[in-house]
Amino acid sequence: MTKSDLYKKGDAMRRSMYGNAAYEKANDTVYGDPIMRKFLDVATETVFGALWTRPGLDTKTRALICVVSDIATSREEELAIHIRFAIGQGWTEDELLETMLHLSGYIGVPSVRGAMLVAKRVFAEMKEENSQ
Repeated sequence: MTKSDLYKKGDAMRRSMYGNAAYEKANDTVYGDPIMRKFLDVATETVFGALWTRPGLDTKTRALICVVSDIATSREEELAIHIRFAIGQGWTEDELLETMLHLSGYIGVPSVRGAMLVAKRVFAEMKEENSQ
């Protein structure tokens, strides 16, 4: 596949959001599979290239929007990724937890409970990774 300029911008954005080690790990594990590679090619161009690189919102705000969207739609696997993005963009654990608690009044306590369990796991994983 010839890589378009939008794809190249998206790939650079994806790498910056993941960080080099996580980017390479995801490419080798999840996206090393030919089926998932097709998904990644589309997502790199359309989501990371066309959306994440648009002017008008900074990446910190975009990361929080993704966290909220994942919680509202119960996308726990994506939530784990987007929590990492949000922390990488400067959101604190406390701010993310407060965001989740605030959502409980709008989308429901069960969805927020699930999200907080994901957050607890991701926060612990990140602390472990940072201590190595």
